[in-house]
Amino acid sequence: MTQRQFLETANARLEYQFVQSEASTGPTLVLLHEGLGSLELWKDFPVQLAEVCNAPVLIYSRQGYGRSSPVPLPRSLDYLGVDGPDELDRVLDGLGLEQVVLVGHSDGASIALAYAARQDPRVRGVVVLAPHVDVEPASVEGVRRTVRAYTRGDLRERLHAYHGDNLDGAFRGWSETWLNPAFAAWNLYPELPRIRVPLLAIQGQEDEFATPAQLETIAREVGGPCQTVLLDHCRHFPQNQARPRVLALIVEFLATLPH
Repeated sequence: MTQRQFLETANARLEYQFVQSEASTGPTLVLLHEGLGSLELWKDFPVQLAEVCNAPVLIYSRQGYGRSSPVPLPRSLDYLGVDGPDELDRVLDGLGLEQVVLVGHSDGASIALAYAARQDPRVRGVVVLAPHVDVEPASVEGVRRTVRAYTRGDLRERLHAYHGDNLDGAFRGWSETWLNPAFAAWNLYPELPRIRVPLLAIQGQEDEFATPAQLETIAREVGGPCQTVLLDHCRHFPQNQARPRVLALIVEFLATLPH
């Protein structure tokens, strides 16, 4: 594992880190974190992913998260479909990555899908965990529950350890956007048919932020090969709550990608 480094882009200073095993080969797996996530909040998942896949893994904190530059508020209502993918493009350019597989969770999954729709030839495949392609009542209620936990419980203190001075901006940028009535119209419907690379979409049956309709829409609308998996006894964090199964599914998926 390399030490944490910083990438200077035209818009921000972003923290990033590469994780790889001695036998790492093939495309780099680029991890895109959730709406309250960061480089550090992946914890030991990137290390295990690199080991079982024998592939290099890149993790980074998007602008406004972790130790990356702060982000101006309010966030654009297009931050998942435009801002996040634009930033990802700058990261791939800045680090000189030539072949990648995107692995996104929640908000990061939406960003991965939106970027795949751009048909960048560097993207060989996409894995999405707990993806959102539109705004469901379950999503809004899940955000409201998280806001209550943030204001009344210890969630704020726990997140501060990972985001530091970015905490309020990260939390408000996420929660205020999802709770904005105008955001209810957001979706990735136009983008899904433009996704032509192989796609693996994984969701927990008990996801507290979405229903299985997310997987159904993805399977129905994407323009390329697609596998969807709904995991029993799993909520919104499959990479933690069903890790052995998720790792096995990703290994199987990578083996199907054309060389």
